[in-house]
Amino acid sequence: MEESYIEISWPNGETTFNLYGLSWLEAAQKANMKIPTGCLNGSCGACEIEVNGEIVRACISNIPGNLNRCLTVEFTTDEFW
Repeated sequence: MEESYIEISWPNGETTFNLYGLSWLEAAQKANMKIPTGCLNGSCGACEIEVNGEIVRACISNIPGNLNRCLTVEFTTDEFW
């Protein structure tokens, strides 16, 4: 089975190529990015990132497969955190 990679652009200007299905937290680490975390089970929302305009909870999500485009990650801001 052939491994598939996708290009990801990060807020720090880094661009990485990651395997589909890799966790967002692992992918961020490869890009020298630290995604804030809290509960690590998706309930607190501290790890929310924006991926091509969609909010994703990084601690419970993986890089989606079957995409033919670059993903752009931005950090969401929450005035209560």
